[in-house]
Amino acid sequence: MAPSRSATSFPAFSLSVRQTPTNLLACVLRKNQPRTDGHERHRDLFSNLTKRSYQFILSKSEHQEEPLIASVMSAKKAYAFDPREFLATIGKGRRIVAIAKQQTIYAQGAACDAVFYIQTGKVRLTVVSKVGKEATLGILSEGEFFGEGGLAGQPLRMGSATAMTDCELLRIDKKTMVLALRQEHALSDMFTTYLLGRNIRFEEDLVDQLFNSSEKRLARILLLLARFGKAGVPETVIPKISQETLAGMVGTTRSRVSFFMNKFRTSGFVNYNGGSGLQVHSSLLNVVLHD
Repeated sequence: MAPSRSATSFPAFSLSVRQTPTNLLACVLRKNQPRTDGHERHRDLFSNLTKRSYQFILSKSEHQEEPLIASVMSAKKAYAFDPREFLATIGKGRRIVAIAKQQTIYAQGAACDAVFYIQTGKVRLTVVSKVGKEATLGILSEGEFFGEGGLAGQPLRMGSATAMTDCELLRIDKKTMVLALRQEHALSDMFTTYLLGRNIRFEEDLVDQLFNSSEKRLARILLLLARFGKAGVPETVIPKISQETLAGMVGTTRSRVSFFMNKFRTSGFVNYNGGSGLQVHSSLLNVVLHD
């Protein structure tokens, strides 16, 4: 048997701290309506209780609103997504892989299931035609992405990627990369900036191929490999690269590359002895800038 209510007792009610004062008053009115079973004297007491509750809620909300907003803002500031940290650490869907020199990272025709970010080392991108002719698409260095074709719906790799030096790469699964680009604007801005910069580079390559001589094209390729004009300190020593590879990048024959390399060395623009690598001097810019 349920205990009987006293003449001055009311049903208990709870208030949500996330509701506005107006909604809280409506909650009080909805949950604490007096019963119409003859207890008329409850109505005056209920009216007074409602007024006091509303005044109490207003007084508390004025003092608690600003601290609540401040705590939310501080929590947002505490979680500041850093794309550099994302690309430097492992986590769900991303891992660091060590690739030895001359090892294949992925082959032409393989599934596009991941994006790669170069932490250290140099990577060569190539493509092979149906008749077996190989062309070098580019040589990438630290801080660059590659293999992102799958993000645009490309099912298979259009070319191959090979490590020119010992490399450390961050392998990011395609689904993880897509989700991160959607959720983290800092990463998507960084990635978009990189893609736009590379698109400009491709346009410059096309103009260079159409209007400049083989000598200027070779000089420009060497300067780009040495990272002249990019952020950071230029790498004056380029890892060992064959003249066949340079010829494919320039769009000329190996004999022409050999002729111009000897000319650059005689002029003091480059220095190489077939050992550790090719040393490029900033004076090589004179060849590119000379009309």
